[in-house]
Amino acid sequence: MGSHQDSTSDDSPHHLPAPATEAGREGLDALLADPGRAVVALDFDGTLAPIVADPDRARAHPDAVPALAALAPKVAAIAVITGRPAEVAVHHGGFADVPGLDHLVVLGHYGAERWDAATGSLTTPAPHPGVAAVRAALPELLERSGAGQGTWIEEKGHAVAVHTRRAPDPQAAFDTLRAPLTDLAARNGLIVEPGRMVLELRPPGMDKGAALRRYVHETGAASVLYAGDDLGDLPAFGAVGTLRTEGTPGLLVCSGSDEVPDLREQADLVVDGPEGVVHLLHTLADAV
Repeated sequence: MGSHQDSTSDDSPHHLPAPATEAGREGLDALLADPGRAVVALDFDGTLAPIVADPDRARAHPDAVPALAALAPKVAAIAVITGRPAEVAVHHGGFADVPGLDHLVVLGHYGAERWDAATGSLTTPAPHPGVAAVRAALPELLERSGAGQGTWIEEKGHAVAVHTRRAPDPQAAFDTLRAPLTDLAARNGLIVEPGRMVLELRPPGMDKGAALRRYVHETGAASVLYAGDDLGDLPAFGAVGTLRTEGTPGLLVCSGSDEVPDLREQADLVVDGPEGVVHLLHTLADAV
């Protein structure tokens, strides 16, 4: 795709920014023409919720749930696809028991878990045995690496993540830990997924692209919008590209961040972080 466009500011709630690519314009046109057969899929952290130093304190943008509730009844489904446990995303997003959100699902752990708003039900598989082994080995590895100061471990159930954003030099700690964490993951049948000052160790085959493709095929969607902000969203961007070649139009939205230039360059449309994502959701709800 190559080119992208930041959304232009406009005080009108009905203003829809124009995607900069032909494929993106086709995706948006298809969504607007038949919203009842469209899937709107979104990452959580950095897309619906601002990035914060402590992920436990992350909460959805205050206007996110109203925007989702306005749009959800008009489309086939809204899917929040996240690396977090589904229940954590539901809690931090405030998605439970919201009128209008019956058409929302949360695909947690990159699709390994699923929570449905209509029923409040959660499905989750047994954890990969390598996660427990990695969890036990991480404290010693961090201490031995010399990059442990300010880094911390996030427990994610089916995965475990090491954050470096609080380290004295976050990027240096990230670079120092990447190789030993990749080696540790490989020895235990896991992979490392790098993100914005975070390295996540998780089972292979869990990614947002696979989750998105499964869900689009499940719903029989005729168009798809995906919005994300991080390296972990690249597989979902790739999935939309594949769906396009198969005849399903799609729109790729980057929740703007200079930390992930690859995502910006592949996007059809760049908006100004969660604030811009929420504005886009509101304008879509008005437009359809």
